[in-house]
Amino acid sequence: MKRLAPYLEQGEGIQIEYKRTLSSAYRIARTLAAFANTSGGTILIGVDDDGRAVGIDSEYREMQIIERATDFLIEPPLSVAYEIVRHEGRNVLLVTVPESDEKPHTAVNEHNERTIYVRQRDKSVPTQRLLIDDNEVNQQLLQTTMVKNLLQFLRKSDSITAARLAKLVNISTYRANKLLHDLTRQGVLLMVDKPRPAHFSLKKDG
Repeated sequence: MKRLAPYLEQGEGIQIEYKRTLSSAYRIARTLAAFANTSGGTILIGVDDDGRAVGIDSEYREMQIIERATDFLIEPPLSVAYEIVRHEGRNVLLVTVPESDEKPHTAVNEHNERTIYVRQRDKSVPTQRLLIDDNEVNQQLLQTTMVKNLLQFLRKSDSITAARLAKLVNISTYRANKLLHDLTRQGVLLMVDKPRPAHFSLKKDG
């Protein structure tokens, strides 16, 4: 059985989300799709935004809402794993969402509109399209001062645009844009192109 403490100590982020309870299958569908489209993640149901375990009254109710989202509101449908963890006398439901091999997944809203969502720090945000990471990570590129400065910036900020990166490392906007797209295709960054201009964030914590 998993221990809850590491999740509570780490706080919400790219791969962790806290929910006191689930209010809507539509809302949780966005988070589930965002995790599947990014790097996977875990939703802790029965935990306050401040990281305090408050527990749940009925895991069956929460799982019903999740399964409505995974089976009917997300396309293609998702598979998730459940685990009940006892913490300080309270039950917390852990919902684990793996990074998907079938991305992009879309989530439908109350108006029957489908949108791609991705994870940007501790938020699930919409994007028009998803650049699939299909190239190996260039380790030499990661060791350059330019990329190190970029990654350091993104550990403290939600995202960066090509224009902002160009100023940060003193290169042309064209070159900055190419670098950001290269790192996205290598699975280091994630591109969000809604609203314009496109902005880029870390794909994983750390």
